[in-house]
Amino acid sequence: MDKLSLIAQARNEIEAARRAPSGRSAKTVHGGHEKVLRQTVIALCAGRGTDQHENPGEATVQVITGRIRLATDSTSWDGGPGDLIVVPRARSSIHAVEDAVILFTVAKRS
Repeated sequence: MDKLSLIAQARNEIEAARRAPSGRSAKTVHGGHEKVLRQTVIALCAGRGTDQHENPGEATVQVITGRIRLATDSTSWDGGPGDLIVVPRARSSIHAVEDAVILFTVAKRS
């Protein structure tokens, strides 16, 4: 059994994001390319975001700290600490309204 502090990981990733020219940092904390389930801690500095991308399977975004907006071409959802957003099947992107750290969980389709 493995144990990880998401709060400590969030702190590390937001510090790394603040140092990065892209304003982003990420670390996979469970799973990977060879697994069905993958969980990644992603930090985004305020005003930064991800490119629009396809949903690779069933996915959720859990906000650990800060505020984010998950958007598709037709709608958006705002999230704050403790919120869980189910990622739609449509192409979507994530934008940090303020410095934010999320846990992105995906179960990849075969």
